Amino acid sequence: MRGARVVQKVSSTRGFARVAPHVVPALDRAVHRLTRGKVLLSAQLLPGVVLTSTGARSGLPRRTPLACMPEGDGRSWILVGSNFGRPGHPAWSHNLLAHPDAVISWKGRDVPVTARLLAGEERAAAWQALLRFWPPYAAYQARVEREIRVFRLVRR
Repeated sequence: MRGARVVQKVSSTRGFARVAPHVVPALDRAVHRLTRGKVLLSAQLLPGVVLTSTGARSGLPRRTPLACMPEGDGRSWILVGSNFGRPGHPAWSHNLLAHPDAVISWKGRDVPVTARLLAGEERAAAWQALLRFWPPYAAYQARVEREIRVFRLVRR
């Protein structure tokens, strides 16, 4: 448990926010490809998916490894557009707003999903669950003026 607290503390720092977006996704994509979708390095800390969304402007497929919070029914997942606590919304969140139908690679299987941006009480409830799941999200939100986007992905 101590190791998890250390990782949470480190991941809450501004230094991590500067470096991680350049290193973590590239490593995740490479390992995911080499293991034919069976392993995500970042999933050793948190559950993860590889999201294949349609580019909001380009219309091209975009693959993004992301941490997720699976929901109890096994048919839905929560994604957080924290962008490691950096100011702008991540590109994948713009893609889901423009094209909500996507595919996730979950435990080596491709799952077609539809994404929905959460708002109001539904977002507030999900946010509280997310803070219990991964407390650094609070530090990310404290660093930015924007409201961090929270999406629910549901199997199609």
